[in-house]
Amino acid sequence: MSLDLYFILTLVVRMAVTAAFLLAATVTAERAGPLIGGLVATLPISAGPVYIFLSLDHDAAFVAQSALGSLVTNALNILFALFYILLAQKRSLTVSLGGAMAGWVAMAYAAGLVTWTLPTAILLNVAALAVSLWLSAPMRHVRAPIVHARWYDLVMRAVMVAVLVGTVVTLSFRIGATASGNLAVFPIVLTSLMLILHRRIGGKPTAAVMANAVIGLAAFGACVTALHLTAVPLGVALALPLALAVSIGGNLLIFFARRRAAEVAAAAGTGGAP
Repeated sequence: MSLDLYFILTLVVRMAVTAAFLLAATVTAERAGPLIGGLVATLPISAGPVYIFLSLDHDAAFVAQSALGSLVTNALNILFALFYILLAQKRSLTVSLGGAMAGWVAMAYAAGLVTWTLPTAILLNVAALAVSLWLSAPMRHVRAPIVHARWYDLVMRAVMVAVLVGTVVTLSFRIGATASGNLAVFPIVLTSLMLILHRRIGGKPTAAVMANAVIGLAAFGACVTALHLTAVPLGVALALPLALAVSIGGNLLIFFARRRAAEVAAAAGTGGAP
């Protein structure tokens, strides 16, 4: 078998595996309400497989540097979700998603002009999270109907993520570690949810899902930070599952804290909702 054919076949398998994983995770998200939906959407659904495949092609130092790039882009994704949340209250899908994406592209260009370190990337995430949590708080508790995805919605989403995986894996040798990390966390899952849910249930309920996703992106930021810090000293084989555990653990803590707060509010007669 030629090297070119081997590369194509392995790339197709990688894209198919990622698509299957995405479908299983996001169907769960759509049926569970805004809180769980937002948290599941911020698990490393697309970034996780990308990093697994990057680790097969590159060394631990490359993965660690890529994770730093992903941490920077995570802050942009938080603001991307915020832009959509604010626009979707009164605007159409085209305006809401288009405006959010235009903002993301502009921020990504500006971020590319900066030489990032771990402290500055963490500060960027903290600032983006603080602003987004504050501005999105009123939208976080909007009720959203349960959505059962149509087959073509699932196909569209699977294709989008599979293409992202294929692009990152193919270009990683040319664009370097930081850019690979930036591209690995392009907000493809958030975008696909916006595309599907906004048309199905409206802007405000979809914004509620994104408002909860903002909280989940804090856990994802901790996930890629852990990967950056541990990839070289522990090795990628240990660093990747550790980073996944950080993401899942962070989202579980958020879920139980939100549920407990809702129970306390309900007991006090304030009518709090998860």
